[in-house]
Amino acid sequence: MKAAVLHGIRDIRIEDVPLPEPVGVAATLVRIDAVGVCGSDVLRFSVGKGYGFPLVLGHEMSGTLAEDSPSGRLKAGTRVAIFPCIPNPDDPMTEIGEFTLGTGYDYFGSRRDGGLEEYLRVPERNLFPLRDDMGLLEGAMVEPAGVALHAVRKAPVPANASALVIGAGPIGMLAAQWLRVLGVTRVIVADVDDRKRRLAERLGFETIDAAAGPSDEQVLERTGGRGVDIAVEASGLALTFVQAINAAAHSGHVILLGDLRDDAVLAKETVSRILRRELVLHGTWNAKIAPRDHSDWDMVIAHLGRDVAGADLISHVIDIDDAQQAFTDLADRAQWSNKSMFAVSEAALAEGARILAESFSAEVPA
Repeated sequence: MKAAVLHGIRDIRIEDVPLPEPVGVAATLVRIDAVGVCGSDVLRFSVGKGYGFPLVLGHEMSGTLAEDSPSGRLKAGTRVAIFPCIPNPDDPMTEIGEFTLGTGYDYFGSRRDGGLEEYLRVPERNLFPLRDDMGLLEGAMVEPAGVALHAVRKAPVPANASALVIGAGPIGMLAAQWLRVLGVTRVIVADVDDRKRRLAERLGFETIDAAAGPSDEQVLERTGGRGVDIAVEASGLALTFVQAINAAAHSGHVILLGDLRDDAVLAKETVSRILRRELVLHGTWNAKIAPRDHSDWDMVIAHLGRDVAGADLISHVIDIDDAQQAFTDLADRAQWSNKSMFAVSEAALAEGARILAESFSAEVPA
């Protein structure tokens, strides 16, 4: 089968490799259709942040079952989203369904080969059937949408709640949409990128030009000095983490969704603000797939493509054969992009052409 294999820093080669071995028990052969590009994939390509080489990248995946699942619950031809974490059965966190909070787990696309190949063998527990009206590329958006949902569910939503999301990339825009679904009345999105702000506005959000001044100061001005009930940091910068703290109202909740790229040093004034405003800071990691039928992923599949836009965030659809050039362009920021997707199957390639003809992200002018 065809695979895009990362052999070292900035070195992806298209190769013919054997079909993958089963992963534990109850594994099902899945034909991979679409794979989203995460910022962590770009880092593994550009600086080698990972668990070694060679490696097949890709943990945001959709696919089609090539055979019936071992239990017979899922039939060949079923289209699925694939949860990338394979929990450690001996970890106590696994017993309570907190699969990604344990130790010694396995993970498609980082600790083991991921989705940039034609087939994977996937544990049945990790397979989530898509709705009939969901597309294959939308299915690959389930993973990042689950990460965003899991994060914002940390905060309670009071009456007439307000929120700030700093960072209008795919995760930030998914978080903003989930806040709206969960009942937040006013959601403000801040970003320095004019095209991403225009996309946020197309999706119905109030925006702040973060290049015109600190986001926290602008939010305090717009809210009469009160701040917001929920502040989400989705840029991954120490500066914006502090801005999220400063933008939070009394008894507000601050969610650290971005994985910081630099060290955060909190001044004593910032710590005093956390104390005196009785702020709650939330760490968040990945998403939950348990209990089944009531998990983050189940909610994502119920809403994505309906009241949470996924396809409109896609700016580029890429053939797997072009993986080396695509990752080089992303690492070098050679062109503007929002959500980049690999189409591994012919069906996904055809669907991708239709999506790009309609996607907000593909049509937002420079």
